[in-house]
Amino acid sequence: MSWEVRQTRRFSRIYKKLHDNVAADVDEAVQAVMANPNIIGEQKKGDLSQLFVYKFRSQNQLYLLGYTCDDSVRLIYLETVGPHENFYRDLKRQSKR
Repeated sequence: MSWEVRQTRRFSRIYKKLHDNVAADVDEAVQAVMANPNIIGEQKKGDLSQLFVYKFRSQNQLYLLGYTCDDSVRLIYLETVGPHENFYRDLKRQSKR
């Protein structure tokens, strides 16, 4: 049984602003996560303990794809995507709102 993917509003706003070649790399990263989400991503600790992060390169820059999983219904929520710089700081700020 395969995993279903849903985008959060934050993810969709960021995704539509990406350049086409970066968006294509994000699509490949999502496909990789769909194959095995609990193993491929690194689970965070502390405030972001529900978040998994998958790291990939695009345009010679490290990007992070943040997602959460619901194993009971096999659902992946794409939370955010962006370059490594200030990724966690911005995510913490937005999650406090």
